[in-house]
Amino acid sequence: QVQLVESGGRLVQAGGSLRLSCAASGRTFSNYAMAWFRQAPGKEREFASGISASGSSTLHADSVKGRFTISRDNAKNTVYLQMNSLKPEDTAVYYCAADRSYSPSSSPSSHWSVYDYWGQGTQVTVSS
Repeated sequence: QVQLVESGGRLVQAGGSLRLSCAASGRTFSNYAMAWFRQAPGKEREFASGISASGSSTLHADSVKGRFTISRDNAKNTVYLQMNSLKPEDTAVYYCAADRSYSPSSSPSSHWSVYDYWGQGTQVTVSS
């Protein structure tokens, strides 16, 4: 079992920045690819950003590319999502997810069904 706890979500004005954190516990963090998904009201959950188990490979959705950066600190069992130039359409609950990876440098998946463990989510609201 892997337990994931997100933090850092809050209300921010358009154009502002936020950094989300996801603290993991329970298993060897460096064995898991990690990702951030988000879900806005009335919409399906969508992939935002992902990072390989080793941290050497990242993937971003087109909608956040150039604005969001994902990183991880395996010594602290934590993955981060730095969000810059926020837009009202970034408003959503952001979820952290973990995928057991057998190839540490492989690119993370953007498909939610691949991920085995999920956090409870943290609300990000961007006002215009």
